[in-house]
Amino acid sequence: MSNRKIIRVINILKKSEYITSKQVTAKGIERNVLKTLVDMGELYRVSRGVYARSDTWEDELYLLQNKYKKGIYSHDTALYLLGYSDRTPAKYIMTFPQGYNAPSLKQECVVVKRALMDYYSFGIIELSSPCGNTIHLYNLERTLCDILRGRGSDIQIIIPAMRRYISSQAKDINKLMQYAEQLHVRSKVLRYLEVLL
Repeated sequence: MSNRKIIRVINILKKSEYITSKQVTAKGIERNVLKTLVDMGELYRVSRGVYARSDTWEDELYLLQNKYKKGIYSHDTALYLLGYSDRTPAKYIMTFPQGYNAPSLKQECVVVKRALMDYYSFGIIELSSPCGNTIHLYNLERTLCDILRGRGSDIQIIIPAMRRYISSQAKDINKLMQYAEQLHVRSKVLRYLEVLL
């Protein structure tokens, strides 16, 4: 086993706490280097094909999304991650494209939402998780519309979030209305705006 290959993997780990076997093979390094680093105590295996530095706290949000790459954090989870709700999610909410099926999702602490492909891809942004790793979620305008689409939406979450959004310098009412039109919640969004503006 070449020390040079081990050093190359360690250099990758200086930029991130996690490394995947896919990343290693993309750099032209054999996967058995990861096993060697596990045996040396430098890494530990988190899940299939995903490894973390031995001093790493597990980032549940990052690992879950890495396992289910099509999952986008949405609804109450996205609202919390964006700082528009102080309710820590008991279960993470992820949106997947219609037809996506991963039986192992049933064992995860996840509420699964489905979206038609036309609706699935718009409004996705990148954000750092609380542990500093890149995750994907829907932007604030999309998230507000998604929450309003649901039946029995929690008014104790929606009203403070909408109120905060309205008073924010970063609000984009045009984008909010565009998403509301696409997601068929224009009348609901207008009702909130009329009351809060």
